[in-house]
Amino acid sequence: MAAPKLKALIVQHEEPTPPGLLGEWLDQQNAQVDILRIDLEEKVPDAREYQLIASLGSEFAAFDDSVTFIHREAELIRQAAEHDVPVLGLCFGGQLMARVMGGKSFRADRSEIGWLPVRTKDPELIPEGPWFQWHFDSFTLPPGAKLIADTEVGPQAYVIGKSLGLQFHPEVTPAIMDSWVRAYRHELDGDGVDPDALLEETKRRAPAVRLSTMRLFNHFLENVARVSSGAAGGR
Repeated sequence: MAAPKLKALIVQHEEPTPPGLLGEWLDQQNAQVDILRIDLEEKVPDAREYQLIASLGSEFAAFDDSVTFIHREAELIRQAAEHDVPVLGLCFGGQLMARVMGGKSFRADRSEIGWLPVRTKDPELIPEGPWFQWHFDSFTLPPGAKLIADTEVGPQAYVIGKSLGLQFHPEVTPAIMDSWVRAYRHELDGDGVDPDALLEETKRRAPAVRLSTMRLFNHFLENVARVSSGAAGGR
């Protein structure tokens, strides 16, 4: 009998922020994946239907309650925490999870855009990078969370229960970067970031980033989420 598949839910917030390397990694796990476009779909599934929930980045702020899907996603994360369902939060997802669990999300003193190293307390889980950053907000750790990595601007990675919140984007690919540059060029201009140089660096780093990202996701699944190898299937 074949091993049961890992059943995962990916929460996507807008068209330009797809799963990227996260989707590729879940394919390697032979996972059954549902994608919830929470900006378009009113109905949110029951967290208990999944063994893993991943929340992607977003152009919106996790503290902005005027965003219509914030309340729906917050309830999903609360339900996941209540029933011990692991959550992987990427940038916006990590900020919103911190807020839902009792921390605060807010506008940071300064933005972080580009390939930047992090100060890590656990290089097996979170290597120092560089990892890709594109954010203007930060957050405080929720009660009971363990800080894994940070920069001078704020937290970069934390573990709470079986969940992992990240401030950076391990999922980014050259194709995603190309779409972000097209969609959010005004943000780069406002920060004085050269889009051509950013695209070139992303392409140059892509092979190494893919390896680091897959190791990060594997370590998360095995040592933080603690999903059994049988449920995760195989390569």
